[in-house]
Amino acid sequence: MSAAHLAGAEPLTLGHGSLEFDALATGPHDGPVVLFLHGFPEFATCWRSAMAEAARAGYRAVAVDQRGYSPGARPDSVADYKGANLVADVLGFADALGADRFHLVGHDWGGAIAWPVAAGAPERVATLTVLSTAHPGALSEVLAESAEQREHLAYFDLFRTEGEAERVLLADDAAALRGVYQERVPDDLVEDNVRRLSEPGALTAALNWYRAMGSDDYQVPPITVPTLYLWGSEDLAFTRQAAERTAAWVSGPYRFLPLEGATHWLPEEDPERIISPMLAHLRAYS
Repeated sequence: MSAAHLAGAEPLTLGHGSLEFDALATGPHDGPVVLFLHGFPEFATCWRSAMAEAARAGYRAVAVDQRGYSPGARPDSVADYKGANLVADVLGFADALGADRFHLVGHDWGGAIAWPVAAGAPERVATLTVLSTAHPGALSEVLAESAEQREHLAYFDLFRTEGEAERVLLADDAAALRGVYQERVPDDLVEDNVRRLSEPGALTAALNWYRAMGSDDYQVPPITVPTLYLWGSEDLAFTRQAAERTAAWVSGPYRFLPLEGATHWLPEEDPERIISPMLAHLRAYS
């Protein structure tokens, strides 16, 4: 992992079981830990702007290249990428950082995993901030009702097809993979992401999150910890109906912030719009 995307960042290696995860950290070592989880096809560097501001606010900001994205945490079996393992990884990151309690921020797949982490370990999660990804229970309900939501997630069929997804995404100098970012992610991040996902086995490992997904991943109880949910009105994956339904799945303090005109790529495309509410949320419950 290159720390060049985040000035002053400290590269870390976090061990969990037999796996070793690459991470970036910044901010005071004794500050409250904010753990950032990226999505697909992203790495820890997607959080560079949010991490820098969190560090300036006195937090210890840590972002991890998750299972399949870190070369030292890239098991071969699809079953190794089941949701329970991904959730356990997150708590393992916190353990490795010595954080009994921590703030949790997730985007896309990082958000999909952050929901069950907060539901299953509320005594450890001080606050939850999710970008883009609706609560799995809300999403399950809306998928059953809405052809629009099913259409938004139709790309799952390709991503779950072993071999074909890799071929399509990497063909013609990874044109389809580059297109996923909708020209909303800075060029330097896109190029670095594509380079790293083009390494042998990397894209397959990242796609294994989709291939391991089962019905159990939608069975997430309501959230009791203070929660901030940010969603862009032009999101390519999650409809307004799913975003608005999420409120029914949070029983603790909750704020839903729709960002008109924003797309799925909230950490990268316009970080100023997410950083201010995120920091206000952290401060309110620190």
